[in-house]
Amino acid sequence: MDHRPQAWGRPRDDVYGAYDASYVRPNQHTQSPIVTGTSVVAMKFKDGVVMAADNLASYGSLARFTDVKRIRTFADTSIVGFGGDVSDMQYLDRHLTELSIDEAYQSSSAQQRPGLNARSLHKYLSKLLYHRRSKFDPLWNHLLVAGLDDEDKPFLAAADLRGTTFTSPSLATGYGSMLAQPIMRRHVPDEASVASVSRDQAVAVIRECMKVLFYRDARSHDTYSLAVITKDGIELSEAEKLEQQSWAFADRIKGYGTQTV
Repeated sequence: MDHRPQAWGRPRDDVYGAYDASYVRPNQHTQSPIVTGTSVVAMKFKDGVVMAADNLASYGSLARFTDVKRIRTFADTSIVGFGGDVSDMQYLDRHLTELSIDEAYQSSSAQQRPGLNARSLHKYLSKLLYHRRSKFDPLWNHLLVAGLDDEDKPFLAAADLRGTTFTSPSLATGYGSMLAQPIMRRHVPDEASVASVSRDQAVAVIRECMKVLFYRDARSHDTYSLAVITKDGIELSEAEKLEQQSWAFADRIKGYGTQTV
């Protein structure tokens, strides 16, 4: 007698077709990220937020893909920076695209701003990440969400794969939390100091952070995306390049090449 669950109460296969056993196959969840992106850095200024992330996706230690954009816009009200697994980033990107279409349909006019501003979007993403974590199938990403809140004030917050959230005048993921945060905190140590920082100053600080990360983080790249969001809209450049950056200075370091200490 066949005691397998697939055979319980089944009529003849030649009459009703073969049994579909797909439901008894176990789900296979991602155990660790494979293709990953490194740091995302962001900083508030008096009129908005500036964010940057390089365009590299690494396969382990191999710089495999050099044209992966890790900053996405949402409904012309928010920007999202993705660190971590690229496949999970693509899943979230498709999910946010569908969500933005739904929000656009619900708007009564083209001039009306959608209901999901940056603060609402951050809360939604944090709940989504926590839900996936609770299913033991986390999205292996660390997100930065930037934009304007209900009072048109700069908003910047983070959410990790466990759904943990926090906010600060400056935020970074990956190695940026160690290498770039000290640079940004010199200019915006607290919320009160944000009002004294102009857009040009904030962009210059972020560019300096990307330069430091390129030289110090082995998983970074010299081509990056830079986004600035204000009440006037979003400006996104996805082909920024570190100017006049090379390793030519290395031949002046003692112990490099033929030089001796």
